[in-house]
Amino acid sequence: MKSILTIYNVRKTFGGLVALDNISISINERFITMLIGPNGSGKTTLINVVTGFYKPDRGRVIFDGRDITGWPPHNVYRAGMVRTFQIPEPFQRLTVLENLMTAYRGNPGESLLRAPFKRLWQRSEEDAAEKAFEILRHLRLDHLWDARAYTLSGGQMKLLEIGRALMSGARLILMDEPIAGINPVLAHEIFEHLRNLRDKLGVTFLLVEHRLEIALKYTDYVYALAAGRVVAEGKPEIVMADPRVIESYLGEVS
Repeated sequence: MKSILTIYNVRKTFGGLVALDNISISINERFITMLIGPNGSGKTTLINVVTGFYKPDRGRVIFDGRDITGWPPHNVYRAGMVRTFQIPEPFQRLTVLENLMTAYRGNPGESLLRAPFKRLWQRSEEDAAEKAFEILRHLRLDHLWDARAYTLSGGQMKLLEIGRALMSGARLILMDEPIAGINPVLAHEIFEHLRNLRDKLGVTFLLVEHRLEIALKYTDYVYALAAGRVVAEGKPEIVMADPRVIESYLGEVS
């Protein structure tokens, strides 16, 4: 299996607090991989390091064969790694389609020199719209293409965030608690969408999620963190049966 993201011996401290203690993990391409652990175990800090919000004290982050250690977030984004947050922040007054169109990169119509000449950017705009509708169909949001973002439900907004990530050309999407605050029925639907995107579009996902009773059913591989270290890894059923996971923090994350 090919690894799309590899983290080597990453360490991150805040004063005297060791948040990440020489963590090494590898994320396989076309996998749904999940980080689990109690609050303070280092999950969000690791995501922040990988996506450029924090710089590691030492260690390396390799994405798609390139060393991106210490890259700023906008460069990580351009490389094809996109992060979504627990609370979605779409452009509320724009439509669903318009939100996706804003994430499309390389549109010549955004150039000040080319914008006045429609023939130079019309085809690109049409291609972007076609791509956006294809993504909306995958997410089953195509019937809401002209709805204002503020009218969407919480679950639909999270799907819209995924859509914007896909529109940007993301190959790896990192999601912080994608089903937080979502009712169980819709939570299962969101994970079914993730699995569909993995299978049909080849997208890789790295998730932080606490609702294990739902998420584990859709997960290919799990890393369990505690006190800034990886204490177990493997298929979900193997990790959840690991005595270190049960003894250390299973009760805190369920």
